[in-house]
Amino acid sequence: MRRTVVHTPHAPAAIGPYSQAISVQGGRQLYLSGQVPLDPSTGELIDGDIRAQTARVLDNLEQVLLAADMSLANVVRCTIFLTNLADFAAVNEVYALRFRDAPPARSTVQVAALPRGAAIEIDAIAVGDGDSR
Repeated sequence: MRRTVVHTPHAPAAIGPYSQAISVQGGRQLYLSGQVPLDPSTGELIDGDIRAQTARVLDNLEQVLLAADMSLANVVRCTIFLTNLADFAAVNEVYALRFRDAPPARSTVQVAALPRGAAIEIDAIAVGDGDSR
């Protein structure tokens, strides 16, 4: 199996020993690492409530998808990690705006803590038509 690392400067750099995403199957499958609400230009957590943080996370995921010639429309599975499950409804409001038609399969779990003190992290799996990778 050929694996290709996907990286973009338009999403936060990895803050550990992992890749932003790994493409396999000739670019047809993309496994995206979890994104937290970091500003890619500063590497710092953004200010704002859970809605703003969710939007930033989805922006970050979208930038990694674009680097792999995909979009949010290619996402088939997400996992949302929240430090406070009481934020579930607010997260859903923002999430629903980005995944209007045929939203991906999804799990949401509450966790004790996330990197950098973030309130939310989302990872994803996407499937596309493939390319020359």
